[in-house]
Parts: sequence; C-alpha cells; structure tokens
Amino acid sequence: MKLVTAVIQPFRLEEVKDALAASSHKGLTVTEVKGYGSQKGHAEVYRGTEFTVDFRPKIRIELIVSDEDCETVIATIVESARTGNIGDGKVWVQEISNVVRVRTGERGPAAI
Repeated sequence: MKLVTAVIQPFRLEEVKDALAASSHKGLTVTEVKGYGSQKGHAEVYRGTEFTVDFRPKIRIELIVSDEDCETVIATIVESARTGNIGDGKVWVQEISNVVRVRTGERGPAAI
C-alpha cells in the first residue's frame, strides 16, 4: 500500500477530485495549507501599503492506494492539476505498512 500526497493550487481541487472519482478512487483527505516553492512569496498592496506575502495558499490531498493503483493515481492527479505555470505543486509517495478501518477493524488492503 502507498500513501500518495499531492500539494496543488486551490482552484484545481474540483478538477482533481472529479478526475479521481471518475477513475474509481473515492476516498481522499483534503487539507488547506500554506507554503512556497520556487515562486517564493509575492507583494500585495492593502490600503496603499505594500507588504510581502511569504506563504501561498495550497491544497494538500492524501490518498491511500494499493500498489497496483499508485501510478494511475499519480498520473490522474498530475494531469488534472497541471496548469503549466510555476506553483502547480508536487506529488510524492510513501510506503504504508498497515491500515486499520476503525468501524470494522479490517486491516491491510481490505481496509482501503
């Protein structure tokens, strides 16, 4: 099993969610986060005063998937989140040793 984590632009969330649902991946966790990569911060003006915003709003998506579905999920996220502009995000994968479904007590792949 794998934990697929993606950090994407907030306005791409619906496209990613719909693409994952269309490819039969129904469970995911979404968190609003802030961060920056190579685009760094940006300057904004509020009531005539310029200030620097260091962190940009992002969306973090996490899914636990089977080993067989991992590459498909990555491709789906990348294709649906890509705008071609700086700051589109990142996707990374971690190994999961065990999962337990709280409601039933199922373990391993059956709990996904």
